[in-house]
Amino acid sequence: MLKLNAIELLNKRGKTKYWLYKQMGMSYQNFTKMINNETKSIKYDNLEAMCYILDCKIEDLLVITEE
Repeated sequence: MLKLNAIELLNKRGKTKYWLYKQMGMSYQNFTKMINNETKSIKYDNLEAMCYILDCKIEDLLVITEE
């Protein structure tokens, strides 16, 4: 299963989900679903923005798990 690894990246950088939410500028409902891996799709624009904001590569942001 492909998952968003944003919470771990935020923890490593000492940032909060609220901080990322404010940086992303999207609705709270959509942000919460995305960050908690409760959505079926994520727009490329959002992935690109998260990589830029978190100063990471896409392979750091997305991970494959065996769940």
